Amino acid sequence: MALENSVFPARPASLSLPVEEKLEGEEVEVATEASAGVFSFSEDLDPVGAGTEEAPPPPLVKVKRSFQNKLAEREAQANEPRKKVPGGEKEKEKERGRFGWGRTRRKRQRYVEKNGRCNVQHGNMRETYRYLTDIFTTLVDLNWRCSLFVFVMAYAVTWLFFGAIWYLIAYCRGDLDHLGDATWTPCVNNVNGFISAFLFSIETETTIGYGHRVITDQCPVGTMLLLLQAILGSMVNAFMVGCMFVKISQPNKRAETLVFSKHAVISLRDDKPCLMFRVGDLRSSHIVGANMRAKLIKSKQTQEGEFIPLDQTDISVGFETGDDRLFLVSPLVISHEIDSHSPFWDMSQAQLEKEDFEIVVILEGMVEATGMTCQARSSYLAEEVMWGHRFSPMMLLAEGFFDIDYGAFHHTFEVDMPSCSARELSLAAARLDAHLYWSISSRLDEEPTLTNQAGKQPDSGSASSKGGEPTFIIGEMTDIQEQTGLGELNGSVATDQSESEA
Repeated sequence: MALENSVFPARPASLSLPVEEKLEGEEVEVATEASAGVFSFSEDLDPVGAGTEEAPPPPLVKVKRSFQNKLAEREAQANEPRKKVPGGEKEKEKERGRFGWGRTRRKRQRYVEKNGRCNVQHGNMRETYRYLTDIFTTLVDLNWRCSLFVFVMAYAVTWLFFGAIWYLIAYCRGDLDHLGDATWTPCVNNVNGFISAFLFSIETETTIGYGHRVITDQCPVGTMLLLLQAILGSMVNAFMVGCMFVKISQPNKRAETLVFSKHAVISLRDDKPCLMFRVGDLRSSHIVGANMRAKLIKSKQTQEGEFIPLDQTDISVGFETGDDRLFLVSPLVISHEIDSHSPFWDMSQAQLEKEDFEIVVILEGMVEATGMTCQARSSYLAEEVMWGHRFSPMMLLAEGFFDIDYGAFHHTFEVDMPSCSARELSLAAARLDAHLYWSISSRLDEEPTLTNQAGKQPDSGSASSKGGEPTFIIGEMTDIQEQTGLGELNGSVATDQSESEA
């Protein structure tokens, strides 16, 4: 204890451990085992403990390099050329959040699904009584599970209700107390309990009439109830059967056979950029009076600072020319010309990849078999619009008919397409037209000079004819035939080379 509490005034030289010196920049290992002739700290301080148990050798300790060496090494690594890894730091930065947390890329929520279902839910509706004012449409809009439940319950409740009334009449008149009395005339024969009254209610409402349970003429209340049940039963029957018929004959399933292409394309058609998509009908029965519409769904902010979410802009697909009215016998490619009135007028290929919008296409028509109006819908997001592509042909001429290959319905192939916007493409075409216009006008201005030179040609020709050499005029038009053509164009008479030599 005395040794433990004692304080050494200075570290003895014998306590210094031997260190192997190495070159600069290399790691230095410290010797941990005491060599011969070196002071052992554990043996002198605690000889008893040293004799009983030897302490395990400590692990190798690595001495860190100097700050100057580390700084030089970092500078050397920074100056080394780095290998570019595809999808490296930029993609990692996109995948990282603000505080370095991992996150996935946000996918735009569709306004209309690819199958045509509108992705909108109505909430916080307080005026639910409005659904009861149009109970027929409410029942038709229910899903099949709820519709079948309402259909069964409508009949079961009416049967039970009138069955209970028939049982109450028999109980109040005392028919149940005179079941074996032949002299007693009950309201309804052979009604001896609730089950028999319920069966009589079913027979009355469904007009089955087995003949075992019959109402008698000694019960005026039963006669009135029979009339009421027959009328109400007919109304319930008509209402429920009508609902089921309308629900079965809805043309929603007819839209399943109206297909749209998976992608929309942008390419040149007649030297004009166009947005195109394909639509087809899989059934042999056609859609009568098919009409096509398209909407651009995109949020915007007005000049006054008002934010309009999911603003709808009309996309023309031939309303002015009547091209929106389709004869949908075979698949058609619907085209929207990108002009100055189009919302895609200023959109280039690079901007298309950054935009966030949705194109909703709507096909309406009347089903030929049922005469009911049908509507098919689909949508295209910005990443589903392919720049510089065109749809593959899918119609083949067979022997006596046209063969449609629906395997190529969604296929596209790349074509040459400028990556600039339609505005820039139009400006470039305007500059080219202006250049051609001024070049033609400048050439027309040179024609009077050439005509005057053609008028002086006979004198010079007579002088040069002596030498026997043909005559040429310095300028753009040099030979005599071109001069003759210009002379005839200006109403003057010119001679050819042979006449001038004569």
